[in-house]
Amino acid sequence: MDSDYGVPRELSDLQKKRGLYQPEIPPCLEGTTVRVEFGGETTASDPAGAHVVSQAFPHTYGQPLAHFLRAKSNVPNAQIITEHPPRRVGVVFSGRQSPGGHNVIWGLHRALQIHNTNSVLFGFVGGTEGLFSQKTLEITDEVLSSYQNQGGYDLLGRTVDKIRTIEQVNAAKAACETLKLDGLVIIGGVTSNTDAAQLAEIFAESKCSTKVVGVPVTLNGDLRNQFVEANVGFDTICKVNSQLISNVCTDALSAEKYYYFIRLMGRKASHVALECTLQSHPNMVILGEEVTASKLTLLDITKQISDAVQARAEQDKYHGVVLIPEGLVESIPELYALLQEIHALHGQGFSDEKIFNHLSPWASALFSFLPPFIRKQLLLHPESDDSAQLSQIETEKLLAHLVENEMNKRMKEGTYKGKKFNAICHFFGYQARGSLPSKFDCDYAYVLGHICYHILAAGLNGYIATVTNLKSPVNKWKCGAAPITAMMTIKRWSRGPGATSIGKPAVHPASVDLKGKAYELLRRNASSFLLDDLYRNPGPLQFDGPGADAKSFTLSVEDQDYMGRIKLLQEYLDKVKSIVKPGCSQEVLKAALSAMASVTEVLSVISLSSNSQGFQ
Repeated sequence: MDSDYGVPRELSDLQKKRGLYQPEIPPCLEGTTVRVEFGGETTASDPAGAHVVSQAFPHTYGQPLAHFLRAKSNVPNAQIITEHPPRRVGVVFSGRQSPGGHNVIWGLHRALQIHNTNSVLFGFVGGTEGLFSQKTLEITDEVLSSYQNQGGYDLLGRTVDKIRTIEQVNAAKAACETLKLDGLVIIGGVTSNTDAAQLAEIFAESKCSTKVVGVPVTLNGDLRNQFVEANVGFDTICKVNSQLISNVCTDALSAEKYYYFIRLMGRKASHVALECTLQSHPNMVILGEEVTASKLTLLDITKQISDAVQARAEQDKYHGVVLIPEGLVESIPELYALLQEIHALHGQGFSDEKIFNHLSPWASALFSFLPPFIRKQLLLHPESDDSAQLSQIETEKLLAHLVENEMNKRMKEGTYKGKKFNAICHFFGYQARGSLPSKFDCDYAYVLGHICYHILAAGLNGYIATVTNLKSPVNKWKCGAAPITAMMTIKRWSRGPGATSIGKPAVHPASVDLKGKAYELLRRNASSFLLDDLYRNPGPLQFDGPGADAKSFTLSVEDQDYMGRIKLLQEYLDKVKSIVKPGCSQEVLKAALSAMASVTEVLSVISLSSNSQGFQ
């Protein structure tokens, strides 16, 4: 084990005070008795791909939802677990660092000790590489003392973000068997939880007794579906970035001579950019999902921003702030196609110097059109998940460059008579992800750690810890677990001209819902943001007082608690069963048949419509 991991930190006074904060837990996790109610069997999100998911995961597909209940709940068929033998559990950081990750470990350790003080928690040092090489650190109260409510992943560290190859899976299995682990908790995003599901399936097939549990922790906010309302770290990232953006907005308004182009971390989905826009009110945001839906080209986007600059100039405003998600480059169709050609040539072993000569004619023309700094960045080798190195591609500088050229062209043609366009570019990525976690992320992560124990106590394998009703106070949060296979879809995509591929079952990143309430809120205010300078500064991250309990806009405005509504539906169905049974009157039977026929027909139409729109 590297001596740098798990050593006491040098803490500031603020960090020490934060270390004393005790996160809350909801009533369903209190006490030493685990009460769990199981719902009906689950299916895949995409009915068209359900058979593919079920064939790939025969041992873990179709498992029921689990709801953890408070002590006073009166549920006759609930499973009550009072015996808690000592458990040996391993935990690994598998995804990129996200504020709050340490509190997942703290919550899990605390739950293990509450239920049996002889239980042991092992942290794998160095991420998945540490898992493969069986490098561990025993997690104790002393080890955790300077990492509670702190940012980063430096308690254990992280390396690569995948457990995928046969060698890697076998190494993970060997580590669990050697350490005699009852459970393995994998902390990460969509890729990590897909790997967790695969590992759970292989463990079940090979009769390995270790149960695998996933935890939704990613700053991108894209591990979002009907079961998972939010990801640990997203709240913090957006609050920290929003303050930085707001500071820039104030600076722009003060100098009145610069346009700031700010690129935000978040991978391909634009959740961070959307939330930061709602919090700080910059003049403009270019969402990747809008670009994809409207099939906007690079020139279309350039014209859109240039038109906005000209409209503001007509009001004698020569400043502004434009937000850009880092994944925008993969949403612009011609740039994405160019990247696919480059990556394919990388895969064939071509060096950077020779790739240009092997591009198709249209790709070669586009590549030549782009400024030299972007060409160099597009030639970078792809990430482990085959996506571009988005954090290294300066899309904000590309757009600023193209807009400047367009405004100069308009000025020369006489169609623009304002002042010279001046741009300053920023990338807000690494500045926020090591931040002290927000109060929400501290509580949420700690609760998820407790839920991991409950999942293991219930003997569940291949599940992800879930909390719903998150926009309410902690004492009203609803805790449960959902099979990871129920979140899987089969993505269909094209790679190069005429080539179509069907992917393997996976938990895919959720895009911004262009029909959702958060996006609707943005669209309702977009024109005012553009022209009226309604800059809003939420201030620095708050731990007490006004703003400390503020939730993200994207969480607060949406109508969620899917699992709670599924449970309510089951209660209605049970009530129907209790009323409509042999011996009921003809009138009751007739009314029930009529109502059920109508409901079934409507649901069939809606289901077909939503699936055809969402998974093609």
